[in-house]
Amino acid sequence: MNVLEITKKELGKPYHDLEFLLNCLKEVLIENGEDDLAEFIPWINNRVNFSPKFYTEEHVQLYSIAFQLLNMVEENGAVQNRRRIENDNSLSSIGGLWAESLKSLKEQGITEDQIVDSLSDIRVEPVLTAHPTEAKRSTVLEHHRMLYLLLVKRENKMYTDIEQKETEREIKLVLDRLWRTGEIYLEKPDLASELRNVLHYMTNVFPEVIPLLDRRLVQAWEDQGLDPKKIRDAEVLPKIRFGNWVGGDRDGHPLVTSDVTRQTLETLRMNAFVIVRRQLVKLIKLLSFSASIEDTTSEMRDRTHRMLETLHEEGNEAMHRNEGEVFRQFVNLMLTMLPLDVKRGHAVELKELPGRYIIARELVDDLKILQRALIQYGAENIAYSDIHEAIRIIETFGFHLAHLDVRQNSAFHDQAIAQIMKAAALDGDAFLGWNEKQRLHFLNEELKSPRPFIPRNMLRDLEHNANAAISCYQVLANHAELYGTFGLGGLIVSMTRETSDLLAVYLLAREAGLIENTPEGLVSKLPVVPLFETIEDLQKSPKIINEFLDHPFTQRSLEYQRKINGEKMPVQMVMVGYSDSNKDGGILASQWHLYHAQSELAEIGRKKGVKLRFFHGKGGSISRGAGPVRWFLKTLPHSSVNGDIRQTEQGETISQKYANKLNAAYNMELFVAGTAGSSILHKYTEKKKNNFDQTLKYLAEESRKHYMNLLHDPHFIDFFREATPIDAIEESKIGSRPSRRSGKKSLSDLRAIPWVFSWNQSRFNLTSWYGVGSTLENFQKEKPKEFEKFKKGIMKDSLLTYVFTNVDTSLAATDEEIMKQYASLVTDPKVREHIFGLIQDELAKTRKMIDILFELPFNDRRRQHHYSNVLRAEALNDLHKNQVALLKKWRKLKKHNADSEETKKITMRLLLTINGIASALRNTG
Repeated sequence: MNVLEITKKELGKPYHDLEFLLNCLKEVLIENGEDDLAEFIPWINNRVNFSPKFYTEEHVQLYSIAFQLLNMVEENGAVQNRRRIENDNSLSSIGGLWAESLKSLKEQGITEDQIVDSLSDIRVEPVLTAHPTEAKRSTVLEHHRMLYLLLVKRENKMYTDIEQKETEREIKLVLDRLWRTGEIYLEKPDLASELRNVLHYMTNVFPEVIPLLDRRLVQAWEDQGLDPKKIRDAEVLPKIRFGNWVGGDRDGHPLVTSDVTRQTLETLRMNAFVIVRRQLVKLIKLLSFSASIEDTTSEMRDRTHRMLETLHEEGNEAMHRNEGEVFRQFVNLMLTMLPLDVKRGHAVELKELPGRYIIARELVDDLKILQRALIQYGAENIAYSDIHEAIRIIETFGFHLAHLDVRQNSAFHDQAIAQIMKAAALDGDAFLGWNEKQRLHFLNEELKSPRPFIPRNMLRDLEHNANAAISCYQVLANHAELYGTFGLGGLIVSMTRETSDLLAVYLLAREAGLIENTPEGLVSKLPVVPLFETIEDLQKSPKIINEFLDHPFTQRSLEYQRKINGEKMPVQMVMVGYSDSNKDGGILASQWHLYHAQSELAEIGRKKGVKLRFFHGKGGSISRGAGPVRWFLKTLPHSSVNGDIRQTEQGETISQKYANKLNAAYNMELFVAGTAGSSILHKYTEKKKNNFDQTLKYLAEESRKHYMNLLHDPHFIDFFREATPIDAIEESKIGSRPSRRSGKKSLSDLRAIPWVFSWNQSRFNLTSWYGVGSTLENFQKEKPKEFEKFKKGIMKDSLLTYVFTNVDTSLAATDEEIMKQYASLVTDPKVREHIFGLIQDELAKTRKMIDILFELPFNDRRRQHHYSNVLRAEALNDLHKNQVALLKKWRKLKKHNADSEETKKITMRLLLTINGIASALRNTG
């Protein structure tokens, strides 16, 4: 019995689906005359000779597609499994969703009215990034989407045998296209390609998910015996918004120019109107019943008259389209009020016209007039279904689609200010050498005056950093002048080390005209957002935020922004990074310092009457903050959620979570319901003492010592450079962003993404477990009673559960036999034996101690995960074996003839193995 047969027997239907798809792929290849290649499809064929001699691009392409099919059937299997559980038990039987969250709140003594009063304060914002970006092309995503829909269709028992045969034919057709398309980027994707990837989800997936989420909430509300009428108004419901970094994130990314940012804002706005127009056209089709103007409200009649006065002849044309159907006519007028030029009936271009809608709020107000008129007319169900859905979707995407953040490094801003000072005949070099006290004195004095250093007509003559910073902010200022700040996110300062790093942004904003002179004084139109990334920065973050919130410029700005955005209280966004803190000190130190910093920052905000909106910069791997969102939200410190949270969705996590509608709805429901559950619980209950705070602090400090001892070993960097494919990853075509911030060949300059990616590719997964084993072993020996107490509490405390389950997951993906193959690439035997010996010892200790903590081996505790890993491992072994052989050959060629055709050919094969392994492991770091 081969491994697929065993997995089918143990885990059932998803793996029968996998066998079906792989056999369809085999038939496609045979029909295309590629019989020999068809024999290499993993899992359904006998083991074949997959040696480097045979190895071609087509072989890895084949394996990459096979893994994509495995991912797809597992996603579909998870959806079907959740459906079965809910059908056989109840809605509340799935953890983390609305029904379970509402049930839990009721059990804690929180009333229906308290929940209703809090729902409208819930605001979640996934922020899509291309950092590290997809290892899959956007065209491939489209094929995957079609294939997934056909797979779901195949499960429907209503279809006849003939119809099922037709579905199978369509599946083979998509597989044929997928095979011919190719999975790998032949050239590095440009920013336009990465933006298209984001737009795919923003326009094709998320608009369909919003109504699904609302229906799920209503179903859960009724399931828990609550009154659905209390949550039928859109104003009561949680707010879902979206953010985007593509075209705005310029930290170490020279391709993101001010022109790119301007084009991105225009593209986002244009695509928002695609969604808006789609909703209005849909309403025109739905509101097909006859009614006259007398059947409506005086409010709607007045608004109709005002729109006709604004639109003139175009308004009259809109009214003539559906005579006798007044509700349709009203929507026709709204459609005409959009600032669009419609071409050929469907293609649209932005066109600013006097009197047309400027902001989405104006359109939503008209929809609410329509909704109230329909209720009076007696069509209450239509008002709370069709109109409600349009309101929710348009409120979500507005006229901007997603908030565009602008991120830049604090060191870049320092250089920009120095260059501006030089242009103004001041000593810019002195600014770079000043200590914090001197910098603060200078900035405080400058921020009292609206006078810029440089006249606007001289800005284009500035040096690079200054020109880049100012021209970017001018794009934002121009956009805000035309459309308001609704589509603009924060001015994010990565590597925030001091308070002056934040005040410096105010100064740059002043130069660009992004500052408003109000009766109260100068204010920033946009929020300045610190990003605390390293452990040292997290430790300093309370002091920085305390000083920043006390600064009069910040206080005036937050109050100004509160009024513009209609907030109940001032809001300060704070971003925390998971990647660099892990790279800095390992998994336990990272988790502890993130938790502790957020706890202290939340308390500072509470005391100052400022709501902190935490923005979690998480990646696709455990080392970069990934983990089950349900448990993640429960681990957040008391009052740190505040009903308001942002989180990056990076790289392959976007397709894993949102590639199909049902999976997207499930993951969004986890995010929204989990945020609501934690926020409402924190709001109405006292903060509980965490019995393990000091224990986790101790473990964090100890594990960091072990982790840093390894990184500071004089031989470690040599081992890392040779035992992982880091050099190949740096040449990969996966994303548009460079792998290093400044191009220096140092560990500190290397971005966390390629750092994690390279360890994952070579199956060490070092960053997500190293140091844990020795720390737990010492803890057990030195403090046995505390260790036993800790062991008993590990599944009762949310933070401990989350942290150590993630370590457990990482260990399951760590393969010592494969690690040995990569270690063999290290040319110096002393370096290899020394460093690999340390890693092997620590891996053995960590596996042993995790089994002691959880009291059962992994395959008994997490059966489904175990069998899926075993299945993947069989095919992965071949890919790893070939990647190691190719790395060895490629490195020799690079030394002697880097530009030869053979080198280029081997490079392409090597990049294909990286893509194939990333597909199998489901992450690029």
